[in-house]
Amino acid sequence: MKKFLKTSLVMLTACTAILAGCGNNNANSGNAANGETGGNAGTATNAPAAEAPKSDLKFGLVTDVGGVNDKSFNQSAWEALEALKTEAGVEIKYLQSNSSADYEPNLNQFVKGGYALTWGIGFDLGDALLKVAKENPDANLAIIDSVVDAPNVESVTFAENEGSFLVGVVAGLTTKTNKVGFIGGMESPVIKRFEVGFKAGVEAVNPDATVSITYAGAYDKPDTGKSLAATLYNAGNDIIFPAAGATGNGVFNEAKSRNDAGGDKVWVIGVDKDQSLEFGDDVTLTSMIKRVDEAVKRVSQQVVDGTFKGGTTTVLTLKDNGVGLPETSKANVSAEILAKVEEYKQQIIDGTIVVPGE
Repeated sequence: MKKFLKTSLVMLTACTAILAGCGNNNANSGNAANGETGGNAGTATNAPAAEAPKSDLKFGLVTDVGGVNDKSFNQSAWEALEALKTEAGVEIKYLQSNSSADYEPNLNQFVKGGYALTWGIGFDLGDALLKVAKENPDANLAIIDSVVDAPNVESVTFAENEGSFLVGVVAGLTTKTNKVGFIGGMESPVIKRFEVGFKAGVEAVNPDATVSITYAGAYDKPDTGKSLAATLYNAGNDIIFPAAGATGNGVFNEAKSRNDAGGDKVWVIGVDKDQSLEFGDDVTLTSMIKRVDEAVKRVSQQVVDGTFKGGTTTVLTLKDNGVGLPETSKANVSAEILAKVEEYKQQIIDGTIVVPGE
């Protein structure tokens, strides 16, 4: 199955909008799953809407404990499959993991169900995905943020340290208190790259600034994120960079509450997605975008095209536009600071600066 997938697509011009899928938690199984079918949008004329493309391929996605609506990492991955569904007419479905015990059965549900590609989203799924891959050598699997050494798995990782360096530059040149904070989810090599890259960027432009680092121990605890943010803001940190999935949503909530109350202005740096689109420019200084969506779509398209390359690892860097800052940064970041960011970006790309990763 792995190397010889064939598709039969009917590619017609479409004026449709595909409705997004959503999942519901199931307390007994620890999962939530949904693969929504698309519907045709209305048009301005009386002409019938063109039929959407059709495919018999099925794509499954297993989230980590952060959940598919984390406004960050998992959501980006799911949105990529929704885009593929619109363009190629494939069937998509996700299973939401409420604990690490759900990883292996969730992955197996897709593999045993004959899905063309099964995604594991997150470093924590690495061991479970490796086990499932070995037990099902004819299945196609892929993973984000972990390298799984198996001939039927394609792995994608990112240079989070490079993108985090750039938002560190922004923080170091923007802070008025010379105190900034970092909140990680669970300690792992991936989150460590966020941490050390951010710290290096701050120190590169503002050696007088201090970076306070703390970990929430979870990706799905916004209340914990809010509490940790309150402690950091109370200590004088005026900018916080959370790399903590849904836990980071609590940081935004705390910052919003403080700004609405009229106290000293505080900021949050978004992660993975352009989080100003979710939480607004009044609280989002900038975001460290990690193109999980592009990675998921790229590998999934290989399956559609019959060119899936198991046994490979792709690392997406600043040079690949795999990480970076969004255009919306100019809403709150001055032109002078953005010019400095661009200088550092080019030095990282050409190798003049090597950003630490651990």
